[in-house]
Amino acid sequence: MITRLDLRHFKCFTKLELPLRSLTLLAGANASGKSSVMQPLVLLHQTMRRHERSSRLALNGEVVRMGTAAEVIDQISGRDRFEIGLQEEDGTAISWRFLGNRTDLSLRVESVSTEGEGRPHDPEDAPLRYLLPVSPPPPAGSLALAERLRRLTCLTAERLGPRESYPLDDPEFVSGIGPKGERTAGLLYACADAEVSDGLALEGSPPTRLRQVEARMNRFFPGCRLAVEKVPRASAVSLRLATSLEVEPHLPAHTGFGLSQVLPIIVAALSAEKKDLLLIENPEIHLHPAGQASMGEFLAEIAAAGRQVILETHSDHVLNGVRRAVKQGKLSCENAALHFFRPREGNAEGKSAQVETLRMDQNGRIDTWLEGFFDQFDKDLNYFADWTD
Repeated sequence: MITRLDLRHFKCFTKLELPLRSLTLLAGANASGKSSVMQPLVLLHQTMRRHERSSRLALNGEVVRMGTAAEVIDQISGRDRFEIGLQEEDGTAISWRFLGNRTDLSLRVESVSTEGEGRPHDPEDAPLRYLLPVSPPPPAGSLALAERLRRLTCLTAERLGPRESYPLDDPEFVSGIGPKGERTAGLLYACADAEVSDGLALEGSPPTRLRQVEARMNRFFPGCRLAVEKVPRASAVSLRLATSLEVEPHLPAHTGFGLSQVLPIIVAALSAEKKDLLLIENPEIHLHPAGQASMGEFLAEIAAAGRQVILETHSDHVLNGVRRAVKQGKLSCENAALHFFRPREGNAEGKSAQVETLRMDQNGRIDTWLEGFFDQFDKDLNYFADWTD
């Protein structure tokens, strides 16, 4: 598990040292840096998937397109470089420094440090493997972390809506469900009979991935059934869903939009192996408040089963679902981290910190409710309470 993410001069962060846990929840105002915490991990993942022996960090690819170096380097103090550092619970630590001109579409690896032993990188002399030096060989823990970054799943807020068909790719050559969930149906078809681990399989349903995904979908949409079939003479599959036992499954366009938004999260979670990283933006999209709370509980269960989940949310219902899971003993409070983000100007002298970490006890209670941290409901109630006849 990655226990800390360090950033220097990356986008809106001059310096950030962010604790991570099995489940890390990022909350706060729009444009306050929540997505900017996920993006360095995605950039590393994207580069490792694209070029196994790369000497440059790819800013633009199939997972994320971030433009030029000027878009990702802190415009106030970063000049021509930024740094990413990761620490693990076993003591493994890796940090990278990337350098480039502001018009570059990729950045050169200036140096790599493993467990504090830094060495400059010369692309003509020592190529990289998973952005790690070949000679001298990095520690085994560093290689394991690099492999997990390569396997990372990122699901963005801009998810694919209902379609008549979806692409079918070999899961050995593509990265999971895709950043928009576009490969969800294809992955589910290709791995329909793969067994889901005991820690995640629900009793009462076969342990295969298709049936377990269907069982999980039933918790959000009672009566949900799935059918995934290959389109004849095409590298595509069709997905059909039903929300009642009395009707046959039909095209996703004829069901609630929430089904097509929840399905990628469930497929990604049940496809992940232990220690895999799941980055999920706005899991609450198109979900009823009760479904949002269930999503928080579900992601807490996934984290408790050994996967690492980092989620960005604007939903107090998702937060409360996590809190319920903690109180029920499904996830230890020590394994959950809550971070509240403010816009950069809030970090000026005499003002509040740009990022604050909140603490939760085993009863799901949070120590401090900061201004702007899921307090709008109370503000609105107080507004109406002040009305007079």
